[in-house]
Formats: sequence, C-alpha cells, structure tokens
Amino acid sequence: MESVGWEGSGAGLSAEEMAIAFRRLREHMPGRTLTAKGPKDQPDPFRSMVSCLLSAQSRDINTAAAAKALFARAATPQAMLALSEETIAATIKPCGLYNTKARNIRKLCDVLVHQLGGRVPETREGLMQIPGIGRKCADIVLSFSFDRPIIAVDTHVHRVANRLGLTNAKTADETADQLAGHAPEWAQRDGHFWLIQFGKAVCVARRPKCGGCFLSDLCRFYAARRSLP
Repeated sequence: MESVGWEGSGAGLSAEEMAIAFRRLREHMPGRTLTAKGPKDQPDPFRSMVSCLLSAQSRDINTAAAAKALFARAATPQAMLALSEETIAATIKPCGLYNTKARNIRKLCDVLVHQLGGRVPETREGLMQIPGIGRKCADIVLSFSFDRPIIAVDTHVHRVANRLGLTNAKTADETADQLAGHAPEWAQRDGHFWLIQFGKAVCVARRPKCGGCFLSDLCRFYAARRSLP
C-alpha cells in the first residue's frame, strides 16, 4: 500500500508554510476553469450526485461510460424511478459494484422525489441523509454544483495533503476536516482543483515527481525520503 503521508515525529506545515504552498499551487495549477462542471462533467446537481456515486471504486473512463448510458435513459430522479433496479444495474455495469449502486440510485431518487420535492439539498448534512452519499460526494457536489468554498477530498487530495504536510490524517474525512480548519480561507474555493491537478500531474501515487516539484522544499514526505539512509 502506498504511503500517503510523511513519516516521523515532526510537525506538519505551519500556517505560514501552508499559505506559501497554496499560493504556489495557485500559480502553477489551472484551478477552477470557466468550463468546470459537476463531477464527471455533469451539468446539474442531480447528475453530479449520481455520477459521484457511480465513481466509487471505478476508473474514470468506466464511470463516464456508465453515466452516459444511464443519463441517456433517465436524466431526472422522476425518470430514474421509472426504471427497474435490474435495468439500472445492467446500464451501469461498466463501473462495477453495479447491483449495489443501482439499489442506492433507486433509494436516492425515491428520497429526492417523495421527501425532498425533487430538489438536491444544498447542505452537507442534507446531502449525507441521502442513501449512498457520504462526506466526499456531498462536498464534491457542494463545491462543483453549488460553488461552495469547500475543499472536497478524494483519493488524490487525501494523498497530496498528507504527503505535503498540509494535514496529518489517516482518513479522507479527517483530511477534509483539517483542511477546512487550517487551509487559508482564500484557498477553500479552488483548493480542491489545485490539489487534485497537482496530484495527477506531479505528486502521482506510485512515483511522485519530487525532483522537479515546486513544493519540494516544503514537503514533509520529500524531507522524510531524503533523510533515509
């Protein structure tokens, strides 16, 4: 298993170092572009939420294929409820865990239609009351679809934040809480974009490109690696 954090007993980044790190990320990464849409390029909160649910333990290309096929059949919670669980499962099969996801999609739509008037909640607490929606999906929908200043934490953000020393957390939820509490306020809106883009381009999972990294002088993971005999 890959190490997502730095090793040793030293402290993480100070508030000043954290601000420097985010300023550099802002300078080097594209951030939130004008064409940014919801998760997997979906145009509305409902499809963003369902796409996020589909993405669990699925490669992006498979999630995109499953979402495209599903939304071609039904693009609203009302239309989705007209489909059987078996039909949904067969349609989203490329993304894996399709039986469980189909069941949760039906439950999700039932709650939206019969309890929430067809509207996607605009709070984390409200979103997390919906079947199949956890903290990560809730924050992603809030950030992408409702433009809230929240650093949503996926696999890439969790890895990068803990490697750098922005956080020192074992779970994605702990990482999200620490970023919410300690990242500069001005970095909260676009922080997710900078960190995920950095994680895909530089701080990749298995072979991070530490040698040419613009954050190596701050990075606790890099410092720990250099100190090894």
